[in-house]
Amino acid sequence: MRIKLLIIDDSSFMRSAIRLMLKDDPEIDIVGEARDGASAVQMVERLNPDVITMDVTMPGLDGVAATRIIMERFPRPIIMLSGMADEGGETTVSALEAGAVDYIPKQSSFAQLDIVQIGTELHKKIRYWGERHVLASGGRLQSYQNAPVRSLREWSGGFHPELVVVGVSTGGPMIMARFLRSMGPLTCPVVIAQHMPSSFTEGYAQHLKMDTGLNVLQASDRMVLLPGMVAVCPGGVDTTLRESTPGRLISCIAHTAAPSIHPSVDLLFTSAARLKRRVAAVVMTGMGSDGTLGARSVADRGFPVLAQNPGECTVDGMPSSAIESGAVAEVLTINGIGARLRQWAGSPADDAGTYYSRRSGELT
Repeated sequence: MRIKLLIIDDSSFMRSAIRLMLKDDPEIDIVGEARDGASAVQMVERLNPDVITMDVTMPGLDGVAATRIIMERFPRPIIMLSGMADEGGETTVSALEAGAVDYIPKQSSFAQLDIVQIGTELHKKIRYWGERHVLASGGRLQSYQNAPVRSLREWSGGFHPELVVVGVSTGGPMIMARFLRSMGPLTCPVVIAQHMPSSFTEGYAQHLKMDTGLNVLQASDRMVLLPGMVAVCPGGVDTTLRESTPGRLISCIAHTAAPSIHPSVDLLFTSAARLKRRVAAVVMTGMGSDGTLGARSVADRGFPVLAQNPGECTVDGMPSSAIESGAVAEVLTINGIGARLRQWAGSPADDAGTYYSRRSGELT
């Protein structure tokens, strides 16, 4: 299988560096290079690449705008190469919301550039997304068949969670604001583990707060989690939950060597399952199987696990794995998950079931 790659970066050094990183890979063909977003859009139409690497900051049409146009006209996997100096990761988050499927942090100077680390990430992600695109283009991707799920009958009389935990990875920034708006304010705290580098999550939380009007913030060590709060686990480290005193729930931040993906959804879910309170867990779009072990811990306590419909996911690995494990009680769309949580724990102030988006100015 040959993967056609288009490189978009205004830095000639970065374009050369990417070529160098990939030159020995026999399965990746670099079919073109562009220095700005406008040229990139034209080259995508002409060259039909399987994968695009996209710089975020470029003159003229920048990476975010170019990503939005390409995904509207010629949708295909776009991997952002984002500078770590990006203020709070806000630009990168905007690119992911525009349709980019993944990102790789980079430094802008030669002295800071880690060729080996970035090269390893590039190979891994280009191969993954390229193979997925080639198979989809050839019509050889198998459609997802729903696995048996646990019955919701035991909660038919009403379930009132005291905590909601959410695990999400690739594709999460595209859907999270819509999910939170469909959910609205809850009468319990919500804790989100989104796979993301440490430099991005604080800005990501602020971005969600501005977009949804909810009380979204980045979790910190020993922070008290209150009803109506949406806490985003900090990137690069792991977050667990415990009760410091009866009725007082706090987040605990730890630098954990294993597992290798942080923040770990499994660790968050497992710690939630150990609490003496009712818990609902949600597994959403993402690569791999993080969250499956934790989902089973929650289900074994007799509490519900909801999974995003894999057919709706950017990457269906995480929800599909959780479903196949038998831990999931219900498979729903993004809006369906939000509605279910609102049904279980919606704030009385949100009786209309709608929530205002400050960014779009629309009721959802």
